[in-house]
Amino acid sequence: MGLLLILSIGLVAGVVASTGPASVPVFIGYGLTKGAFIGTEAAASLAIYLTKTLTFQGTGALPVADFVRGLAVGAALMVGAFVAKPFALRLAPETFRFMMDGLLAISGTCFVWNGLG
Repeated sequence: MGLLLILSIGLVAGVVASTGPASVPVFIGYGLTKGAFIGTEAAASLAIYLTKTLTFQGTGALPVADFVRGLAVGAALMVGAFVAKPFALRLAPETFRFMMDGLLAISGTCFVWNGLG
C-alpha cells in the first residue's frame, strides 16, 4: 500500500513542478507526524527529484547552470530541515498536524490565486 502511494506521488511529480502539496496529505493521512513525516517526505522528494534530474539531464533538457542552481536550492532546503527538526520534534502530534493543515491551506490558496492571475 505504501509503495503504491509513493508511486502515485511520483506520477503527480512528473506532471507538476512540486510534490509537497500532493504528498503531505498522503503522509499525514497515513499517520506520519514529526520526525517520521519529515524523513519520509525527504526520502520521497529525493527519489523523485533525482529521477527527474537524471531524466532531464539524459535528454539534454537540463542546462548546467540550472543544475547548479538546483543544487544550491537543495542545499538550502536541507539546512532548513535540519534547523527546523528540533522544533518539530518538540511539538505535540496534534499541533504538528494542525500546522501542516494550515500550510496546506496556504499552499492551496496560493495555487488557486496564481492560477487565476
